[in-house]
Amino acid sequence: MDVDFIFKVAAIGIIVTVLNQLLVRSGREEQAMLTTLAGLVVVLLMIVNVIADLFSTVKDVFGL
Repeated sequence: MDVDFIFKVAAIGIIVTVLNQLLVRSGREEQAMLTTLAGLVVVLLMIVNVIADLFSTVKDVFGL
């Protein structure tokens, strides 16, 4: 696994956590939840791309 990918996921997690806390403390719980969901979607899309690359590599290795 690429270390750069891990750092990107961690950075998104940190940013989302900080934004979530700021929004919750300012009484904007709904926006905080939406921010958290948006961060989750971004990370999941990144993971889907990595998995797609993995499947492509496996297909190439086995000539499928």
